[in-house]
Amino acid sequence: MSDFPFLLLMIAVPAVGAAVVAALPRGRDLLAKQISLGVSLVVLLLAVLATVAFDAGGDRFQLTSSVSWIEDFGVSFALGVDGIALVMLLLIGVLVPVVIGASWDDEPVGTRSMTVFFAWILLLEALMVGVFAATDVFLFYVFFEAMLVPMYFLIGSFGGPRRQYAAVKFFLYSLVGGLIMLAAVIGLYVVSANQGEGSFAFEVLNAIDIDPDVQKLLFLGFFVAFAIKAPLVPFHTWLPDAGAEAPVGGAVLLVGVLDKVGTFGFLRYCLPLFPDASRDFAPYVLALAVAGVLYAALLAMGQSDMKRLVSYTSVAHFGFIALGIFVFTTEAATGAVLYMVNHGLATGLLFLVVGMLIARGGSRRISDYGGVAAQAPVLAGVFLVAGLASLALPGTNSFVSEFLVLVGSYPSRPVFTIVATVGIILAALYVLLMYQRTMHGPARGLMGGHDLATPDGGEPAGPAGDTGGATATATVTAAPATARRVPDLSRREIAVASPLVALIIVLGVYPQPLIDLIEPAVAATISDVGGDPGGAEPQADTDAARTEAGN
Repeated sequence: MSDFPFLLLMIAVPAVGAAVVAALPRGRDLLAKQISLGVSLVVLLLAVLATVAFDAGGDRFQLTSSVSWIEDFGVSFALGVDGIALVMLLLIGVLVPVVIGASWDDEPVGTRSMTVFFAWILLLEALMVGVFAATDVFLFYVFFEAMLVPMYFLIGSFGGPRRQYAAVKFFLYSLVGGLIMLAAVIGLYVVSANQGEGSFAFEVLNAIDIDPDVQKLLFLGFFVAFAIKAPLVPFHTWLPDAGAEAPVGGAVLLVGVLDKVGTFGFLRYCLPLFPDASRDFAPYVLALAVAGVLYAALLAMGQSDMKRLVSYTSVAHFGFIALGIFVFTTEAATGAVLYMVNHGLATGLLFLVVGMLIARGGSRRISDYGGVAAQAPVLAGVFLVAGLASLALPGTNSFVSEFLVLVGSYPSRPVFTIVATVGIILAALYVLLMYQRTMHGPARGLMGGHDLATPDGGEPAGPAGDTGGATATATVTAAPATARRVPDLSRREIAVASPLVALIIVLGVYPQPLIDLIEPAVAATISDVGGDPGGAEPQADTDAARTEAGN
């Protein structure tokens, strides 16, 4: 069963599905939805079967396949997964059907057909699988850059009022980071060619000895691209705009999966290929990570736009993930990878329920809601579960991963760990305040008897952009109207949210199956960088480094 081409099919099936959906005549939206949902469920099934075929105690990379692509430069279409990549494929398999179900009743935006929307979703799924499954560095780069295209069109064609600005900003930030990484990829090939035959294969590159000074340059090339994608402060400024303006389904995949490519890249490429540089730059990365936890949490507290608030929470969470990666202990890094999965589930659900609330109220502003729980108790209950998971309440999935990060980080980096822990308190504040203001208290704004309307009578105005602090909002006028009743979740919406709610609870109680998949791959990565499973400081492998430490 391990010889079955699971990974190739997980790329080919949604890619072919995207082409079929895109070729459907205009007006066949229902058929496009049915095909898209069916294709996404096939990918989920393949991900589950791949997990069954994967031996956690076996080789580091399994389910491998390789076909020569550009032979003169040693480029291959090489696929394979370790436990880290495998759990990300499972996350993709879960989230894409949820996104398609959540977007089932969405209306076309202007002249843009929803058929095109679902085609982009399927193409994005194929490219996301390729990013995590690639074991050739050049192939990884191709998938890394190609992912920008479907997400750019999802934001720019189907997003909010400022979608074009957000789409261009997202694209330019990611493109610049990718071009910097391309220079490092070329440099890595040159280094390998100088020591023998040039190659882009990960296992070949991982075995070569790279000069520490050269490592620093190559590390920075990869790091900048991954820090932008993650995003780490101060490379984060594109995410609040993209997350706020993206359609809800696009935002779920953007924050739930695409951003994880950055932290995945740290683990897969930066640490194993450039261990000396990783150790040298670790204190600076940890400082950025901890600063991001606090800075993003404070900005989240000042937001009046729900989608921007959720986007800023993700910046804070990625600070915790980076902390777990760059302390170089197996325990913390296992928690970081588990956090990547759990964040995708919790924040994905939070984006979905916020989108459901916005669809009912027509506004993204927190102040336009109040007392919703009295009219829509199921919606309020799902909102509460998503919020508690985001703040890592014990019993929810995020708690275990956050706990592992903090416990694994404290022995070697106590100051960074203690400062980052303050972010937990701030997370409780911004999540619970948003929930309390929208779900409880007196009805107000849209819920209190007044509908917002634009001055020209069009759709409710969306929030204008900001450069960091509280969200500025467009001027609107209040038109007297009867109080708007908030309908509770429909059967379709309950069916969409239920898998995420169930996974949040199940993984909060019993996360061991995922930990068993993740830990061997993490241990191999930490061994590459010279880390210690017990939490001690990483030791350099070179005599020069030991001499410098003695001085």
